[in-house]
Amino acid sequence: MSSASQALRTSTWGTLRHPQFKALSIGGSIYFVGNAMQTMAASWMMAQISNSSFLVALVQTAVFLPMFLLALPAGVWADIADRRRLILNSLHVQVAAGVLLSVLMLLHIGGPGTLLFMIFVIGCCVALLSPAWNSAVSQSVPRNELPQAITVVSIAYNAARALGPTLAGLVFALGGAWNFFIAVLSTLYMAWAVRSHPPKPHPPTRLPPERLWGGMVSALRFARHSHNVLAQLLRTIAYSAAGSALWALLPSIGKQQLDLGASGFGLLMGCLGGGAVTIGFFIGRLRSRHGLEGIVQTGCVIYASAMLVTAWSPWDWPLYPALMLAGAAWMAPMSTFNTATQTSVPPWVRARAAALHTVCALGSFAIGSALWGALADLLTLPVALTLAAVGMLAGLLLAKPFPLRMGEAEEVTQAEAWEKIFITNEPAPDKGPIAVEHVYRIDPGQAQAFIDALSEMRAIRRRDGASLWRVYSDLADPTRYVERFIVESWADYLHQQARMTLADQEVEAKVKAFQAEGVPVITQHFLAES
Repeated sequence: MSSASQALRTSTWGTLRHPQFKALSIGGSIYFVGNAMQTMAASWMMAQISNSSFLVALVQTAVFLPMFLLALPAGVWADIADRRRLILNSLHVQVAAGVLLSVLMLLHIGGPGTLLFMIFVIGCCVALLSPAWNSAVSQSVPRNELPQAITVVSIAYNAARALGPTLAGLVFALGGAWNFFIAVLSTLYMAWAVRSHPPKPHPPTRLPPERLWGGMVSALRFARHSHNVLAQLLRTIAYSAAGSALWALLPSIGKQQLDLGASGFGLLMGCLGGGAVTIGFFIGRLRSRHGLEGIVQTGCVIYASAMLVTAWSPWDWPLYPALMLAGAAWMAPMSTFNTATQTSVPPWVRARAAALHTVCALGSFAIGSALWGALADLLTLPVALTLAAVGMLAGLLLAKPFPLRMGEAEEVTQAEAWEKIFITNEPAPDKGPIAVEHVYRIDPGQAQAFIDALSEMRAIRRRDGASLWRVYSDLADPTRYVERFIVESWADYLHQQARMTLADQEVEAKVKAFQAEGVPVITQHFLAES
């Protein structure tokens, strides 16, 4: 392969050579712009009809709270159901809700409650389709190009945050409700892109289908017992909760503190998005040079500084460069969190992992927006933003207990099972609980080293489906050890076996290396009868 071809494959924009990724990312870009125009219009309308910072901040809550409530079940559906149908059905409902909102606002029928409710309904549609769309985008490029693809999507999303509010401010001259009609058109384009380049179907499997509740539990279990994913999700929550203050309170800053009009507020929002877009062109090189932690720590300091400038500046001109820097400091860590999460999970849980990232990022954003809005009404806007800046800097303390890293290829590549399961009377998929025992024969002199190696299986078993895991030594035979774990049903056990990765098999091989030579490991399965 020539050096030019290799550079294309590793560059951010080289991902656009894949037709499906190109179509979905362009469709998503237009959709993001429409949604950003809609959110800005709703925020400014609320600022016009209410002087309450709390109600203005609640617009952000109405936009993003559905992500907190629905993203995880939507992620399960995306992993087990027809993603094309899920995306299109959500888009069709969003079109209907957008048309209704447009008509109500044009006729001046709706007040604050109507505006918040309709924005919430539209947010529910976005929440339902997002995991399916994200996983479709992820599968439209090779895994080694996934970080670049996520960067392209992040640039598109943040470009929409720059362009959308600016366009919305201009459209306000014709009437704010026309922004909602434009959002409807962008939704229709997104639907056309998905129909033209539908997501790849799930690979065929003989495993019993997962159910919604079980799929949600398995996603939460995976995140709890995968240190990589857990660290990234906790860091995302802390960053997004503190950072939400600037996005939520900026309409009130523009209206109450700076006395700007709709176009002026649109320019402020455009600076946030513009900074995010600009950093997107350099994020790959910065991440390679400074590492994940360097990106996140620098972002925290810059974003906190920008919030302080916004809080205490009596003039609007210092806000423009400060917000440009804040936008860059927002996008770089959030893109890093998302990339680290999606590269640390195997395919079977990828949509759910994307959903969990969304839940953590936008759920904390929604709740944080309401909190900072309430504090602004109680303590004034500058004090609320100052407290948010302190919270942002405090989040740096999480770096030591919860470090960030990207997953290696063997950690996310699912492996073929070494041994087939032969059961004379195989139970029905829903029967359980099932207890599984692996019996080992170990040299007593190597007992501690064996237990240390076997202890590494705890997180693997629990992550992939076990509700209980223990190691027992035989009091009557010092050479005999039993690994015992319990899964809720036979179907869960079959899924657990199918979820083993190459890295998991390496750990298992290290354990089996302690087995006495010529003696097989005995595996037994037990069905609970009472």
